[in-house]
Amino acid sequence: MDIDVYPGSAYPLGATWDGKGVNFALYAENAQGVDLCLFNSTEDASEQVKIRLKDPSRNVWHTYIPGLKPGQLYGYRVYGPYEPHNGHRFNPHKLLIDPYAKAIAGSLVWNDALYGYQPQSADKDLSFNDTDSALYIPKSVVIDPSFDWEGDRPLKNRYHKTVIYEAHVKGFTYLNPQIPPEIRGTYAAIGHPATINYLQTLGITAIELMPVQQSVLDAFLACKGLSNYWGYNTIGFFAPDVRFSGSGVMGGQVNEFKQMVKSLHKAGIEVILDVVYNHTAEGNELGPTLAFRGIDNAYYYRLQEDNKRCYMDYTGTGNTLNARMPGVLKLIMDSLRYWATEMHVDGFRFDLASALARELHDVDKLGSFFDIIHQDPVISQVKLIAEPWDLGEGGYQVGNFPVDWCEWNGKYRDCMRDYWRGERGMLPDFARRLTGSPDLYQDDFRKPTASINFITAHDGFTLHDLVSYNEKHNTANKEDNRDGESHNRSCNYGVEGPTDDTHINDLRNRQKRNFLTTLFLSQGIPMLVAGDEMGRTQHGNNNAYCQDNELSWIDWGRRDTGLLHFSRQLIAFRHRHPVFCRKNWFRGLPAKANGLQDIVWFRPQGGEMNREDWQQSFARSIAIFINGKGIRMTGPKGEPITDDSFYLLFNAHDDALSFVLPDETFGQRWLKVIDTAESFISEDAGSILGAGASVAAKSRSVIVFKVLS
Repeated sequence: MDIDVYPGSAYPLGATWDGKGVNFALYAENAQGVDLCLFNSTEDASEQVKIRLKDPSRNVWHTYIPGLKPGQLYGYRVYGPYEPHNGHRFNPHKLLIDPYAKAIAGSLVWNDALYGYQPQSADKDLSFNDTDSALYIPKSVVIDPSFDWEGDRPLKNRYHKTVIYEAHVKGFTYLNPQIPPEIRGTYAAIGHPATINYLQTLGITAIELMPVQQSVLDAFLACKGLSNYWGYNTIGFFAPDVRFSGSGVMGGQVNEFKQMVKSLHKAGIEVILDVVYNHTAEGNELGPTLAFRGIDNAYYYRLQEDNKRCYMDYTGTGNTLNARMPGVLKLIMDSLRYWATEMHVDGFRFDLASALARELHDVDKLGSFFDIIHQDPVISQVKLIAEPWDLGEGGYQVGNFPVDWCEWNGKYRDCMRDYWRGERGMLPDFARRLTGSPDLYQDDFRKPTASINFITAHDGFTLHDLVSYNEKHNTANKEDNRDGESHNRSCNYGVEGPTDDTHINDLRNRQKRNFLTTLFLSQGIPMLVAGDEMGRTQHGNNNAYCQDNELSWIDWGRRDTGLLHFSRQLIAFRHRHPVFCRKNWFRGLPAKANGLQDIVWFRPQGGEMNREDWQQSFARSIAIFINGKGIRMTGPKGEPITDDSFYLLFNAHDDALSFVLPDETFGQRWLKVIDTAESFISEDAGSILGAGASVAAKSRSVIVFKVLS
């Protein structure tokens, strides 16, 4: 095949089609030579055309080939020293995926040829493997970026009105009978009217998708017949994962993803991506050579200072991307901008975000990565959510991320689990978490919306399993039940697992409602895990990362319709009442509207809490007055908003407890609107009590009253 070749441009990186041809550009600072390889099919064992790139510009190797079109398959071979002890692992026998590929076709087939060394050698990674890997590795794809967005723009839903739904593309849709079978488990299924209607009816404003950037299956899982279902094993930071494509792999996945976003936006639902920029799928020094390792290992990865053969591992996956290097920071920022501008996503949740903040070994919240994001005119305007920890020393950084960042509040999760499990001495912490965690965020000029509140996440027990199992049951993962957290703060009663005991089941169901009610009445941004609202179970598996089967998929045929109805009413209740989703902190000061403080804490038997009450370690119940007549709540145009006032009763005791409603200063008539013991939510049909009346709260329950007059 004879083709014309021109020098091309060093910018932009990746493969760019201009309507007449394709420009290719690859950053490889320590490389001594680069071959661009063109393929006719994903099954090709060797390239049809090999082009040597010459005269790099500022460490970028580039060329332009007229006549090439979208759908062209390609990869790279990079030349340089193979010196693991110096951090260099160049091996031109390994075909490499373009880090900037917008689409990736084909599946990784595990074979010894994928390794830069000879796996059977006694010298392991110090040996050299000259077997060609082209047959076993996916190929990069040139795409046509054009798409009719029909005027689609970022939604910019207000933070304090946001309700996040964490979901897996396949797990959420694969068993949904309302979705056509041929598209279940795909981006098209997420954008299907049945899915959108479900999310709207539930009250969701943002869907947070677990990783959808191209990932690969781990070798050790493949050997066990398992898969990396969650996808926290990224190899292509620009490419929608082909696992979820119902439109082919030659670029169709890109348009399908865009159509999904456009459909969700039309329904007012934002799209947030769970992104993994802290590590790649290449693992430690014994991992395969798929992309970055072969392109420039010493540049892209954090290596140990005294042993460059090995990697710094702050992620538990074997490697950590070197976000200190300008080219790596550019890769991450280019990827984020691409998803925000070209794919129209509304925000990002950063997996193990502390790893990105490490300058040397310490976590620095003002590190280069955050400086760049703060000044970026595009990324600084989208929703930014940190998982504020990694596995390295000092990696737990809840409360320490910069202004404009939200955080998965692990302290909220742990506190609420402890409280409803019946731990003593929890009231001060419970009060802080319920009011948005001011101890973590207020002094840094952040708002309550800095706190992403959650009870469960993809990693751990489902809500149903949290109240049904004392221990993890991960034998299906084939690691002898050693993986996953050992206890995961279970909140179970009595017999573990399924039971015919009506009393035990009633307590479990009540606990689910308690958790959900606490979550949606807390200040901050609530995050709900897909399926928790309908009682999804993983049968005690609290680490289902490798279970691409019925264990992880939502079983729509077995949903708990009663819990689903309760969840819908609860979220609607939150949306109706801005007092539960304030933009600003409670001040403890009187409001002009009625002269009452915006929040007042009461003992169950009546009377405001004092210092001694807060210090009583045995106390597990509390009542809270929340004033809806405050003047600091504003509408979309800045207008003052008044709301109803509420009295919240929380009883985490094993026994029923009598509460006393406040005196007439706070309200003369009170309407019961929520009772988790009765699975009751209504602003029309509840009983009405007078000021000072006694209220019987069953064990482990929440009751909410609304003032009528």
